[in-house]
Amino acid sequence: MTQPGKVLYIIVCAAGPAGDVGRLVTMAQDKGWTVQIIATPPALNFIDVPQLEQQTGRPVRSQYRKPAEPKSPRADAIIVAPATYNTINKFAQGIADTYALGVLSEAPGLGIPVVVLPFVNSALACRTPFQRSVKYLRAEGVQVLLGPGQFEPHAPSTGADRADTYPWQLTLAYLDS
Repeated sequence: MTQPGKVLYIIVCAAGPAGDVGRLVTMAQDKGWTVQIIATPPALNFIDVPQLEQQTGRPVRSQYRKPAEPKSPRADAIIVAPATYNTINKFAQGIADTYALGVLSEAPGLGIPVVVLPFVNSALACRTPFQRSVKYLRAEGVQVLLGPGQFEPHAPSTGADRADTYPWQLTLAYLDS
């Protein structure tokens, strides 16, 4: 069960539901989490950075800090939502070419629980590289919420129709289990 004061990193990627990540922040805060938003560089164009900074009381991070800048508190858990095809594949391969991917690359080795809630279309989800990435991440203990009762890929060019029903709440349920 979640303990008050624990730190949750929410890594947000550039996908349709990203603009509503504040909903997940509220849900997490209601469960006692201190939330740190980390955005992939392209996600900065999808989110309201000032609003999220006000909501969390913390700066939205998208790049490595300068040596003189304060560190973020260490994560007790990480949620990646919405997680894109690109981020899932890079995470599985250990590619750390952004701050968000650097944080994710270390997490399994540090024993930090990671929950990934994809937002991909069926044309991408059926690709062998993606299926292999999901398999690799699950083998490392990463919870990838993909399939019946979790996130089910949508038809190409219909993502905008699914953004309002994106199942943010599933991520916290998996952290609590």
